[in-house]
Amino acid sequence: MGGLFQMLNSKSIWWKSLCALLLMYSVVGGFLMRVPRLSIVNETIRALYYHVPMWFGMVFMFLISTWYAVKYLRNHRMDDDIISVEFANTGLVFGLLGIVTGMIWANYTWGTPWHGDPKQNGAAIALLVYFAYFVLRGSLRNDEQRARLGAVYNIFAFFAMIPLIFIIPRMTSSMHPGSGGNPGFNMYDLDNNMRKVFYPAVIGWILLGCWIASLRIRLRRIEERILDEAYEKGV
Repeated sequence: MGGLFQMLNSKSIWWKSLCALLLMYSVVGGFLMRVPRLSIVNETIRALYYHVPMWFGMVFMFLISTWYAVKYLRNHRMDDDIISVEFANTGLVFGLLGIVTGMIWANYTWGTPWHGDPKQNGAAIALLVYFAYFVLRGSLRNDEQRARLGAVYNIFAFFAMIPLIFIIPRMTSSMHPGSGGNPGFNMYDLDNNMRKVFYPAVIGWILLGCWIASLRIRLRRIEERILDEAYEKGV
């Protein structure tokens, strides 16, 4: 995990170019390539290319954030805390985008943006748990205490998110594909054209999340350096 971030944090632009190409391909292909004609879902199945990759990106960002929270608790390096926070920030944005795109899709297939489906409720609660993470950090003034308590809560938030999104919805009655006994799209979708767009979209959005997080981390490091210099000068 650390090696992955070091690669993404380098000045190499190959993965950024790959990210841009994959996203352009998935957006254009998502609107233009043929999709299966399923009842009720119809053309709205194209939302799969954007809604689901957002969730993949969110989980990946939160996973990296948790990894660096563990690293901070082991080594007490403030840079690990910065990385953890910024990946959590990016993951939260992806989660909100996933909620919004899901509501748009639900409005056309279920007749209402918010049906109270267990998957929707679980996702909303998981995001509230992460909102509380930032509230906790904002309520503490001491840097070390904020980093330490934030890292512990971050680990709790990630392991709370897993059952809320992936386990509980599968155990209850749900209209969401892949939950509550309903099959996922890959079980009854025989059109491989969707896979040609879906998988590149997942990779592209994950790379975009890493790109955004790496930019935020650089800004935070610059801010910290400026504050340290100002403190040394007694400003």
